[in-house]
Amino acid sequence: MENKMSLAQQMTVFETYLIEAVNDYADDSLTLKEAMTYSLSTGGKRFRPMLLLAVVEFGKGNLTEAFPVAAALEWIHTYSLIHDDLPAMDNDDYRRGKLTTHKKFNEGIAILAGDALLTAAFSLILNQEELSNKKRVQLAKNLAFASGPKGMVSGQMNDIEGERKTLTLEELENIHVQKTGALIEYAISAGSLLADVPVNASTSLLNYAKHLGLAYQIHNDLKDVVYSQDESGKRAGNDAELEKNTYPSLLGLKESMAQLNKQIVAATNEINQVKKSVDSQLFNMESLETLIKMLDYVRIETEA
Repeated sequence: MENKMSLAQQMTVFETYLIEAVNDYADDSLTLKEAMTYSLSTGGKRFRPMLLLAVVEFGKGNLTEAFPVAAALEWIHTYSLIHDDLPAMDNDDYRRGKLTTHKKFNEGIAILAGDALLTAAFSLILNQEELSNKKRVQLAKNLAFASGPKGMVSGQMNDIEGERKTLTLEELENIHVQKTGALIEYAISAGSLLADVPVNASTSLLNYAKHLGLAYQIHNDLKDVVYSQDESGKRAGNDAELEKNTYPSLLGLKESMAQLNKQIVAATNEINQVKKSVDSQLFNMESLETLIKMLDYVRIETEA
């Protein structure tokens, strides 16, 4: 695979890889494979894999070697969505305008499809023999941390325990640093590791990821308030029905928009810092523009 392809072209190739790789990990059960494939095929921006590949491209790393890591990350993200949609959690019937996995199949199959994507993700990384043993172990270890009881799962747990009681802004941010931000930060750290990005640049990139993670969650909270079901792809107003702590419920619409824009500006500043810290001849600087454009995903236009 040539790195001369644009990132958009790379993402098209990646999409095929993401789905077809399931065949190597679920060939004993057609139903399980169908549920895993369906869950991966319901759309989505592939936000996290795109971040990872953009950083690899920035460091002029090998994009072919990055595909399994990016896919593993998306598999874990997808597993979290499957479980998040279940009746015991957010009880959503639709995601991205399509039936959620438990509605398409049933709850038991949905749980198992999520379990399969979670566990197979680590095999996908560890089986990547083109990478050194040291990198494979570090990538798997970091992903376990980001997705487990000190990362995403912990954030989800704190989110559930925070329902029906009022949290402070600091408590809400801490939840989302784990629940949403952990996998976004992993995308950046994994891309930096794969491409051997130097410490000064990778530190600024991680700071960018922290701000992006918070912006992503504020954007997600705002969508539930200002978007219709047709616009968001899932039932509007669900957070309010579940009495979830969100930025709009805590701060109101206007201040939530201000917090969103604050995080976007901070993330942009970190990318500008990266530009100042590296030799432009040694890195693919166009990829930094991709990271800036990724912030467009979290912008919301409203009259608030």
